[in-house]
Amino acid sequence: MHRRTFLHAAAAVPAWGLQGEPDAPEYRIVTRYRPSARPGMPGPWPGRVVSLASDRAIDAESERVSPDVVRAMMAEGIRALTGDADARDSWARLFDPSDVVGIKVNCSGAPGIMSTPEVVAEIVRNLNAVGVPPGNIWIYERFRNQMDSVGYDRYTPPGVHIEAAEDRRGALLRYDPLTYVEVNFFGEEDTRSNLIRLVAERFTKVINVPNMKDHGASGVTGCLKNIAYGDFSNVARSHRDAKTHTRTFIGTLASVEPLRSRTVLQVMDGLRGVWHGGPFSPTRRFRFYPKRMMFGTDPVAIDRLLIDIIDGKRKAEGAVSVWNRDPKYLAAARSRLPQDDPNRNNFIREPGHIEYAARSGLGVYDREAIRVQEIAL
Repeated sequence: MHRRTFLHAAAAVPAWGLQGEPDAPEYRIVTRYRPSARPGMPGPWPGRVVSLASDRAIDAESERVSPDVVRAMMAEGIRALTGDADARDSWARLFDPSDVVGIKVNCSGAPGIMSTPEVVAEIVRNLNAVGVPPGNIWIYERFRNQMDSVGYDRYTPPGVHIEAAEDRRGALLRYDPLTYVEVNFFGEEDTRSNLIRLVAERFTKVINVPNMKDHGASGVTGCLKNIAYGDFSNVARSHRDAKTHTRTFIGTLASVEPLRSRTVLQVMDGLRGVWHGGPFSPTRRFRFYPKRMMFGTDPVAIDRLLIDIIDGKRKAEGAVSVWNRDPKYLAAARSRLPQDDPNRNNFIREPGHIEYAARSGLGVYDREAIRVQEIAL
């Protein structure tokens, strides 16, 4: 399909993004889907996070993951979230055999950091246990080359789909022409970001499986950025030179229906983390090992905790805060530095995207209002 044809194919009812934000561009959301009575984000447990840690989950030297410990963390985390005595009852509360489930992984830092295959495999096993057949499960991401570097098919049963929206960068056919956000950031020619077609047309539920990472433009990249930038086309245009619109763009994308209503579970994979240079991790220099997983339905609450984790690690390493906006730490616009200096930024970071998402109704940002249950295994 010719790009111009694709961009003019939509005929849907527009909705407007959050207004009155300082320095926010004008967003136009176009979708034919209405929100459910109880959207998946923030879901039935707004402001609630279950955080589990186990020193045995991953070996920091070999990076070998223990499937048995991951299984125990998954069972204890989902039980604590739902209040059920049996993990199977917890999964059955959220999913039934008729569901078609998309598991949104993060592979942008693969093979150094990604949604850990053992974690994803345990999610698949639990879905199977409550009757969701392998053929109704899709592990998905935007870019094929990143997914292929992980090899999720080696960890999951036959029939589970491993799908990428773009076999080659810029491919459009696996995006929905009728569901998009239109915004002009810097006078770019293509001003639309379209939702992955599988999310719009096939999935009934989505599980979000992000990592704990910093990000040069958004400050951190966790639940919100993985479900937003990871589900729409043409998103990197939001930052140019030192300026970034990630503060408002991430929450706007995450609010689009049906993505907001269908994303019913957040499983933060914090076995590994990246404290600088994210979302990539070409070397182990900036990698660390929180050996942690967090569960919830509220992406804002989990990401609010993520800020403290990443910023705390940066402080321990002597790096500037993700909140630092001093121009003296910016790299020259025409000489982007390799991500090897934790005291140099390519962009003005925008961790405020998490608070913006809260004002958009996606969850609870106030740290005092977030209820965290800490569990050590």
